[in-house]
Amino acid sequence: MPDLPKRTHRLSLSDLRENYGLGELSEQNCEANPIVQFEQWMKDAQRAELKEPNAMVLATATPDGRPSARVVLLKEVSDLGFVFYTNYSSRKARELETNPFAALTFYWPELERQVRVEGEVHRVPRQQSEAYFRIRPKGSRLGAWASHQSQVLPSRALLEARLKELDAGYADTDDIPVPEFWGGYSLLPGTIEFWQGRPNRLHDRLRYRKEAQNGWILERLSP
Repeated sequence: MPDLPKRTHRLSLSDLRENYGLGELSEQNCEANPIVQFEQWMKDAQRAELKEPNAMVLATATPDGRPSARVVLLKEVSDLGFVFYTNYSSRKARELETNPFAALTFYWPELERQVRVEGEVHRVPRQQSEAYFRIRPKGSRLGAWASHQSQVLPSRALLEARLKELDAGYADTDDIPVPEFWGGYSLLPGTIEFWQGRPNRLHDRLRYRKEAQNGWILERLSP
């Protein structure tokens, strides 16, 4: 075991706690298909006017097995998976190339809800990436060209200079080509867990697990 550094400062958060009680989650009020259940919860989050309810933590792993996580945005969900878009040269993309398994976490504290998704990731068809890219705001499309995502950047000024140059080059047109290094991924779930906060930390946890022969199996987990 490596030597731990000496503690020079301590911030205690032991008094921060919340006692949940907004709702409950039972097998009887869950859909048979977890994708339908997720859609219902996402609509609840949208109706509650939460900021970026489609924000999710994407966890991948480095080639030597070290975890790596960041927040990305869900752009589509169906029986074909949970779709997000990124630079194919980014760190997350490089990690997915060596290990295509990943996990997603959605957290909506105002609703006292959480969803965890685990499964295998694959690239979406190129035409799907191109169709989505074309409906993005112009600034976002230019930004995809300007950013060498996850690479060391000498200065913010260099990034802004790239964007300024691109903006000038496409000032008279909205027809911005789709970068070959940019596109979508879809995580096809093997498990989806729905979490509802309950009093005394006895939360409701219902997990859907995919079986090849029997389809989705619904199980309750201990909190």
